[in-house]
Amino acid sequence: MAGTVVLDDVELREAQRDYLDFLDDEEDQGIYQSKVRELISDNQYRLIVNVNDLRRKNEKRANRLLSNAFEELVAFQRALKDFVASIDATYAKQYEEFYIGLEGSFGSKHVSPRTLTSCFLSCVVCVEGIVTKCSLVRPKVVRSVHYCPATKKTIERRYSDLTNLVAFPSSSVYPTKDEENNPLETEYGLSVYKDHQIITIQEMPEKAPAGQLPRSVDVILDDDLVDRVKPGDRVQVVGTYRCLPGKKGGYTSGTFRYMLASSASLKSQLLRYVLCTAPRAIPTTGRGSSGVGLTAAVTTDQETGERRLEAGAMVLADRGVVCIDEFDKMSDMDRTAIHEVMEQGRVTIAKAGIHARLNARCSVLAAANPVYGRYDQYKTPMENIGLQDSLLSRFDLLFIMLDQMDPEQDREISDHVLRMHRYRAPGEQDGDAMPLGSAVDILATDDPNFTSDDQQDTQIYEKHDNLLHGVKKKKEKMVSAAFMRKYIHVAKIIKPVLTQESAAYIAEEYSRLRSQDSMSSDTARTSPVTARTLETLIRLATAHAKARMSKTVDLQDAEEAVELVQYAYFKKVLEKEKKRKKPSEDESDAEDEVEKSQEDQEQKMKRRRTSPSDAKEGDSYDPYDFTNTEEEMPQVHTPKATDSQETKESQKVELSESRLKAFKAALLEVFQEAHAQSVGMNRLTESVNRDNEEPFSAAEIQAALSRMQDDNQVMVSEGIVFLI
Repeated sequence: MAGTVVLDDVELREAQRDYLDFLDDEEDQGIYQSKVRELISDNQYRLIVNVNDLRRKNEKRANRLLSNAFEELVAFQRALKDFVASIDATYAKQYEEFYIGLEGSFGSKHVSPRTLTSCFLSCVVCVEGIVTKCSLVRPKVVRSVHYCPATKKTIERRYSDLTNLVAFPSSSVYPTKDEENNPLETEYGLSVYKDHQIITIQEMPEKAPAGQLPRSVDVILDDDLVDRVKPGDRVQVVGTYRCLPGKKGGYTSGTFRYMLASSASLKSQLLRYVLCTAPRAIPTTGRGSSGVGLTAAVTTDQETGERRLEAGAMVLADRGVVCIDEFDKMSDMDRTAIHEVMEQGRVTIAKAGIHARLNARCSVLAAANPVYGRYDQYKTPMENIGLQDSLLSRFDLLFIMLDQMDPEQDREISDHVLRMHRYRAPGEQDGDAMPLGSAVDILATDDPNFTSDDQQDTQIYEKHDNLLHGVKKKKEKMVSAAFMRKYIHVAKIIKPVLTQESAAYIAEEYSRLRSQDSMSSDTARTSPVTARTLETLIRLATAHAKARMSKTVDLQDAEEAVELVQYAYFKKVLEKEKKRKKPSEDESDAEDEVEKSQEDQEQKMKRRRTSPSDAKEGDSYDPYDFTNTEEEMPQVHTPKATDSQETKESQKVELSESRLKAFKAALLEVFQEAHAQSVGMNRLTESVNRDNEEPFSAAEIQAALSRMQDDNQVMVSEGIVFLI
């Protein structure tokens, strides 16, 4: 039985001779002979061999190499050492072993961690996935040399485990005494060690089936392959698949190839489109994410018990996009964890004795619902959003998407949804979501059609389909997803320079944005304007220049950036309120005429019933006109009150800081005397001006209360002042 599994010496020598003939291709094209010479000149000991070349020259040996990897690789590596010795005998003695790396087309053996099953044991496989864990690089002893001072003898011991190709596992006992119980001293300078690392590869998120957890597989890296990847890299690992006893899963010995690291309502649909357009995108949800799940977690190594880092979603999406749906469902503690990522572009970990920094240079696209489930247009945007200012300021743009009732737009949306339900792609299962972009999996380490595809023109617009796009939209052209990906890729390569004119314009507009809240009273901010807004303006202007394929950021780019920020940062609240009250304007005019006819009889009662919001609807409303209010106020028995009121009511009231401070102190005494949280306006006026050498006029009291309302210190409603 052993002869059927392990090659005997005759077959081993025959296989070694075949591989030597393959490497010695001087009579053919001389590709591998030149590669070996480059290997010697670069002082390397790993040769990358294309399986397609071996399959073309010796198909039988190529098939046996892929299906019986352990024995065939031993012969291949021996043949490589003999070939190196024939070229440079001195260089061949520097290294004990020379290694073979494989690339090319692997067909059915190009798998993912989910499709890596037991039928691939002892085969060469190409596993594609994303790196999630990386252990520390540790030395593994290969040969130890011991010296006995008593007998003056030197003892050599070799070690091997199941990851070796040639020998059976040896004893791991480290010798300390010889056969006569004489102590041994280890000669560390003569001993041989090799680097050893274990990484974990997880299934690609976009290729994992819906509703199932992504599978993982461990990969053992030795020698020159260690520390070549970090968590978040997308890789292809070519190696032999072997099951180790006592382990929870199979291992892929990745000693054969270097790593290839690459670069929805409707809000969820927008996230899905970004996921299919961006070259690297990680989707997640607010309810299913935690702070460490987004950044990095400290876990325990199952083998050594040591602590190690496990990358989160933002680290895995380095140089890509993270799409977070239901962002408002996250807890405040978890949302705080991503502050550093959005500000610095990295994750700093200082826990469990580990201090590390991981790159997380990713864009964040988040979608959330309002606080009350539906956007209330009578409230400010900040009240509807309900997120912290420190988090909102880290977002470049914040768009409010409203579900407005428009019959024409609703009809178009319903027609589109109905067409989506009628159309089904060939091979699509019942209930599957419509794929926005699909590509055929290439079962090779390199794309053989890369050159031809690069020369071909990408289709800019999608072909019109009456069932999919509708009959009415024949004139409308839709940009294809492939062209959009290519356009964005080319635009990112350009590095435009900021001109002096655009820089001065951005600086001027930034100062205007900071003071826009106080300049206009009919708008409210969606997020605070901080110094980060200036960086936002620079990034948006640069992005607009890249979209134009321009090498400089001109004035038009800065103007577009400012216009976009103006649209995203400010929301007009009062205009929407007026639009909703348009049908009742005629009724309000009729009521005003009735009130004017009764003005002589019920003048005093009418002023008390009229609220500030009703007064604002009139065209002649002046918030600083206190002439009518003064008539309602009781006469305070002080000699200078009437004179001061008459002089100050004729002009706009401007309170000095000293007068405002004196009013606040008097107001505090009024609340303390009343032992209540609310005081009537009449009582407040009397109490404030009692025993006051410089009494406050009604206009001054109104101005002071207005400023205190802006500072959220008091609230005035229906003639009653409430203390906040």
